[in-house]
Amino acid sequence: MRLSQLLKAKLHHARITYCNPDYVGSIEIGRDLMEAVGLQDGELVHIWEVDGTSRIQTYAFAGPRGTIGINGGAAHFFTTGERVIIAAFDLTDEPIVPKIVLLGENNEIVRDMTPFSVLG
Repeated sequence: MRLSQLLKAKLHHARITYCNPDYVGSIEIGRDLMEAVGLQDGELVHIWEVDGTSRIQTYAFAGPRGTIGINGGAAHFFTTGERVIIAAFDLTDEPIVPKIVLLGENNEIVRDMTPFSVLG
Protein backbone atom coordinates (compact mmCIF):
# COMPACT_ATOMS: atom_id res chain seq x y z
CA MET A 1 0.00 0.00 0.00
CA ARG A 2 1.27 3.46 -0.91
CA LEU A 3 -0.02 6.40 1.15
CA SER A 4 -0.15 9.97 -0.11
CA GLN A 5 -0.70 13.12 1.90
CA LEU A 6 -3.63 14.90 0.21
CA LEU A 7 -5.37 18.18 0.93
CA LYS A 8 -8.47 17.53 3.06
CA ALA A 9 -9.61 21.00 4.13
CA LYS A 10 -8.77 24.64 3.43
CA LEU A 11 -9.98 27.94 4.90
CA HIS A 12 -8.79 30.54 2.38
CA HIS A 13 -8.20 34.16 3.45
CA ALA A 14 -9.16 33.74 7.11
CA ARG A 15 -8.64 36.94 9.13
CA ILE A 16 -6.81 36.67 12.43
CA THR A 17 -9.03 38.08 15.19
CA TYR A 18 -6.48 37.90 18.02
CA CYS A 19 -2.91 36.86 18.86
CA ASN A 20 -2.21 35.65 22.40
CA PRO A 21 1.41 34.63 23.13
CA ASP A 22 0.54 33.74 26.75
CA TYR A 23 -1.71 30.82 25.80
CA VAL A 24 -0.08 27.37 25.73
CA GLY A 25 -0.39 27.03 21.95
CA SER A 26 -2.65 26.22 18.98
CA ILE A 27 -5.20 28.04 16.81
CA GLU A 28 -8.79 28.74 17.77
CA ILE A 29 -11.17 28.52 14.80
CA GLY A 30 -14.90 29.23 14.78
CA ARG A 31 -16.78 25.95 15.18
CA ASP A 32 -18.95 26.75 12.14
CA LEU A 33 -15.85 26.96 9.94
CA MET A 34 -14.36 23.77 11.34
CA GLU A 35 -17.60 21.91 10.65
CA ALA A 36 -17.86 23.39 7.13
CA VAL A 37 -14.53 21.87 6.08
CA GLY A 38 -14.47 18.81 8.36
CA LEU A 39 -11.78 19.82 10.86
CA GLN A 40 -11.75 18.16 14.29
CA ASP A 41 -10.64 19.48 17.68
CA GLY A 42 -6.98 18.61 18.09
CA GLU A 43 -6.35 18.13 14.36
CA LEU A 44 -3.00 19.19 12.88
CA VAL A 45 -3.30 22.26 10.65
CA HIS A 46 -0.88 24.32 8.60
CA ILE A 47 -1.19 28.12 8.78
CA TRP A 48 0.29 30.17 5.94
CA GLU A 49 0.50 33.96 5.96
CA VAL A 50 -0.98 35.36 2.72
CA ASP A 51 0.93 38.66 2.58
CA GLY A 52 4.10 37.54 4.31
CA THR A 53 6.36 34.56 4.85
CA SER A 54 5.26 33.02 8.17
CA ARG A 55 4.37 29.32 8.04
CA ILE A 56 3.53 27.18 11.07
CA GLN A 57 1.89 23.92 12.06
CA THR A 58 -0.23 23.52 15.18
CA TYR A 59 -3.45 21.91 16.34
CA ALA A 60 -6.92 23.44 16.00
CA PHE A 61 -9.68 23.79 18.55
CA ALA A 62 -13.22 25.12 18.12
CA GLY A 63 -14.28 28.54 19.32
CA PRO A 64 -17.03 31.11 18.75
CA ARG A 65 -18.26 32.08 15.28
CA GLY A 66 -15.88 34.46 13.50
CA THR A 67 -12.86 33.59 15.64
CA ILE A 68 -9.41 32.89 14.22
CA GLY A 69 -6.99 33.18 17.15
CA ILE A 70 -3.28 32.45 17.08
CA ASN A 71 -1.92 31.32 20.44
CA GLY A 72 1.43 30.62 22.06
CA GLY A 73 4.77 31.37 20.44
CA ALA A 74 3.16 31.47 16.98
CA ALA A 75 1.39 34.68 18.03
CA HIS A 76 4.72 36.48 17.55
CA PHE A 77 4.72 35.64 13.84
CA PHE A 78 1.23 36.94 12.97
CA THR A 79 -0.83 40.08 13.61
CA THR A 80 -4.51 40.73 14.21
CA GLY A 81 -6.34 41.46 10.95
CA GLU A 82 -3.83 39.58 8.82
CA ARG A 83 -5.02 37.11 6.17
CA VAL A 84 -3.97 33.47 6.46
CA ILE A 85 -4.69 30.17 4.79
CA ILE A 86 -5.46 27.25 7.11
CA ALA A 87 -5.05 23.80 5.59
CA ALA A 88 -5.26 20.20 6.77
CA PHE A 89 -4.16 17.02 5.04
CA ASP A 90 -5.10 13.34 5.22
CA LEU A 91 -2.74 10.42 4.79
CA THR A 92 -4.65 8.06 2.50
CA ASP A 93 -4.39 5.47 -0.24
CA GLU A 94 -7.61 6.69 -1.92
CA PRO A 95 -8.47 9.92 -3.76
CA ILE A 96 -10.33 12.52 -1.70
CA VAL A 97 -12.23 15.69 -2.58
CA PRO A 98 -10.99 18.53 -0.35
CA LYS A 99 -13.45 20.89 1.34
CA ILE A 100 -12.36 24.45 0.46
CA VAL A 101 -14.06 27.71 1.41
CA LEU A 102 -13.21 31.36 0.75
CA LEU A 103 -13.78 33.64 3.73
CA GLY A 104 -14.82 37.30 3.89
CA GLU A 105 -13.63 40.14 6.13
CA ASN A 106 -15.48 38.74 9.20
CA ASN A 107 -14.52 35.10 8.63
CA GLU A 108 -17.86 34.29 7.07
CA ILE A 109 -18.00 31.85 4.17
CA VAL A 110 -18.44 33.85 0.97
CA ARG A 111 -17.85 31.03 -1.51
CA ASP A 112 -17.63 27.27 -1.44
CA MET A 113 -14.63 26.42 -3.61
CA THR A 114 -14.89 22.66 -3.13
CA PRO A 115 -14.24 20.98 -6.47
CA PHE A 116 -17.15 18.90 -7.77
CA SER A 117 -14.69 16.14 -8.47
CA VAL A 118 -10.95 15.77 -8.67
CA LEU A 119 -11.35 12.28 -10.06
CA GLY A 120 -10.93 11.50 -13.75
